[in-house]
Amino acid sequence: MPEMNRRGFLASCIGLGAAGAVASLPVATWADVLLAAKDQPIRDGAGIVVLITLYGGNDGLNTVIPLNDNAYQDARPDLAYAAGDALKLDETYGLNPGMSGMAAMFQEGSLAIVRGVGYPEPDRSHFRSMDIWQSASLDTSENTGWIGRWLDSTGEDPLRALHLGPVVPPLAVGERTVGALFSREAKPDEGSTELIAALSKHHPDDSPGMRMVCDSYASAAHVNDGLKAVFAEDGLFEEQETGGNGLASQLDAVAACIAAGVPTQVYSVELGGFDTHADERGTQQELLGTLDTAVTRFMKKISGEKHGKSVVVLAYSEFGRRVAANASDGTDHGTSGPVFVMGDRVRGGFYGDDPSLTDLVDNDLKVTTDFRDVYHEVLVRGLGADSEPVLGKDRKEIGFLKS
Repeated sequence: MPEMNRRGFLASCIGLGAAGAVASLPVATWADVLLAAKDQPIRDGAGIVVLITLYGGNDGLNTVIPLNDNAYQDARPDLAYAAGDALKLDETYGLNPGMSGMAAMFQEGSLAIVRGVGYPEPDRSHFRSMDIWQSASLDTSENTGWIGRWLDSTGEDPLRALHLGPVVPPLAVGERTVGALFSREAKPDEGSTELIAALSKHHPDDSPGMRMVCDSYASAAHVNDGLKAVFAEDGLFEEQETGGNGLASQLDAVAACIAAGVPTQVYSVELGGFDTHADERGTQQELLGTLDTAVTRFMKKISGEKHGKSVVVLAYSEFGRRVAANASDGTDHGTSGPVFVMGDRVRGGFYGDDPSLTDLVDNDLKVTTDFRDVYHEVLVRGLGADSEPVLGKDRKEIGFLKS
């Protein structure tokens, strides 16, 4: 690099200061998270939560399958799974055939299934329902998300909540703080790695401010060198190495951040396509297989990491589907559905009352578990936070997380 270019660039970096950093947020590049991991690594034992949003309204009845309920078969004769096709969890329930990894987690005690989850007076609109789930409020005037309010109440560093997707979702928007958006250019290319190494070298004529900038680049280079093996493993961040599974690629990046000690405590990823009004069975099974492959791979990756035992994974959708199949071998927008919670800190098993398939409200399943109680337990036991500033008073624990 020519000397004038180097000096000019370093001098401009000095002028940016904190204001430049704030202006660049909430987008976080891999270099940003590496520097954060070096300067302020996550403390030992800090809770880490990974939120997986399944957009479109996942059909809970063909996900957690009632093996011996005649009403299930009667309501959807061509869409229902036979008991022998489901992955048996116990004498009463099985998982969708695409979810073999999660079925194994259930048997090992690291998967909890919370049943009948929803909210009072359900709204079958995708937009309104997801707004309620992400804001954790039934108030239409609420314009902050539950993780955003957690950021506001516990510290305003946007990097403490990191979303891996095209835009920051409403759940991460607070009144004063917005969670960071992880740049899709996650893995540093060879050219940028060489540039960082060159900028980290001191020159006798550098001013104190320029030496400070060089030291910052040296820190990034040091952490990046330590993660070369992580990047090399399984072609990290490359969808061709995950069979085109975009969710697995997102979770690979999360696993790398956890391995690096990034100070993020809440990660958000997403998988869409669950609005299965027609030809549901094959589509949903493929999507659930995508989810299963991604989370199984992720749990394996973090199992040996220092912070792996602190991770709680939560997978949810904005609503379930109708009990009865429609005329197109699909299901229409419904109400309650299952929520999945995974990790070493999970008490495996079933939680919440399973809604009856015959005692319905407007031909829909009743809500038996308020989703805000799920969030309450994730905040209190998963993140060690006070849930009242986020969710208000009188929330209750369900019991799926260990102390």
